[in-house]
Amino acid sequence: MQHTSLEDQARTLEATGAYRVLRRIAPLPLETQVPREQTRVGLFLDLETTGLDPACHEIIEFGMVPFVYTLDGRVLGTLPPFNRLREPSHPIPSDITALTGITQEMVAGKTIAPEEVAQFAAQAALIVAHNARFDRLFAERFWEGFSTLPWACSMEDVPWQAEGYEGRGLGYLVMQAGWFFEGHRAADDCLAGVTLLSTRLPKTQTPALSALLHEARQPRWQIWAENAPFDLKEKLKARGYRWNDGTDGRPKAWFTEVPQAQKEDEQHFLKTEIYLREVALLSREITAWDRFSARA
Repeated sequence: MQHTSLEDQARTLEATGAYRVLRRIAPLPLETQVPREQTRVGLFLDLETTGLDPACHEIIEFGMVPFVYTLDGRVLGTLPPFNRLREPSHPIPSDITALTGITQEMVAGKTIAPEEVAQFAAQAALIVAHNARFDRLFAERFWEGFSTLPWACSMEDVPWQAEGYEGRGLGYLVMQAGWFFEGHRAADDCLAGVTLLSTRLPKTQTPALSALLHEARQPRWQIWAENAPFDLKEKLKARGYRWNDGTDGRPKAWFTEVPQAQKEDEQHFLKTEIYLREVALLSREITAWDRFSARA
C-alpha cells in the first residue's frame, strides 16, 4: 500500500510538468503468458576489470543477468543473476577501487571457475553488453565458449541519438529513460542494461531491444583503407575509421565497419575522396558471431 501511495505521489509530481521522477531499477517480473517456443533467453553481461587491456589486465567481477524476450524484441522479464568476484594476480589499482568500489579485501581468496560461467551461459541465445567491444575481448579470454555465441551492443546497436537521447553512457541513458541505479558493479549494470532495453524509444515507440535485435541481425562489412595517404588520416578519423597497428595479424591500416546498405557508398567515398582512383578494396563480412571480437 505504501509503494502504491508513493507511486501515486510520483505520478502527481510528474503530471505538473515541473518535476521528473527517477525510479530505482529492480528485477523485472517475468511474464509467462507467451508460449515458450516464441521466446529466447539473452544474457546481459558486464565485467569489472583491473584495466582496459585484456592482454595484461584481469577480470575482478563477473556479472550476468538473464532475460527472457520475444523474437520481435519485447523483454518479458529477468531471471536470477550470476555475480562473482575474483582475486587478480596483482593488487587492484587504486583508481579501479575508486571507480568500482571493489577493494582487495573484497576479492581476497575469491575465484571464478570457467566451468561455472559456461554452465550459466548455456541458456543464452544472445549476449548483450554495453560497450561490447570491451567486454567481449575479456570474456572470450576467460571462457572460449563466448566466441561461439552471437553478441550485440546496447551502446552501439540502438539509435539513441536519433531517438532524442544525449550521450551513450549507460548511467546517463538510464537516467534519461526515468531510472536510476548504483553504477559500476557488474550485476547492477546488467540489470540497468536490461531495464533500458525494455523501454520504448521515444520517437518510434518500438522497444529498445527490438532496435538492437534488428541491428545485430544485419550483416555488416569491414572495409580497409590500406596504404591510405598519411595526410588524409584526419579525414578518415572524422568519418569513424579506426587504426589497426597490425600486431593482431590483420592489416596495418585504417578500417571501418558499415551496414550492408552502406557498403557501396563507403567504397565510393574511399575511391573518390581518399585514393582519387579506382582501387581494389579489402572488405569482409562481419556477423554477430565475430563482431566486437579480436577476430573482427
